Amino acid sequence: MTILKVIEVMANSNKSWEDAAQKAITEAGKTLDNIRSIYIQDHSASVDKNKIVDYRITAKISFEIEKKHA
Repeated sequence: MTILKVIEVMANSNKSWEDAAQKAITEAGKTLDNIRSIYIQDHSASVDKNKIVDYRITAKISFEIEKKHA
């Protein structure tokens, strides 16, 4: 039986929401194995002089929990 755990993360990018999502996965992957999916829960942006300067996401990342072998 496969068990998944879900964590909530926030990430940002000065390029796009897609880049912010990839950054979230890349950072989470530094400490998590078996990442299965990302769900973008919310997105927003900072604006300066009528131009988007920062894309932000709140996301849920799911990963498979590994079984311990006795």
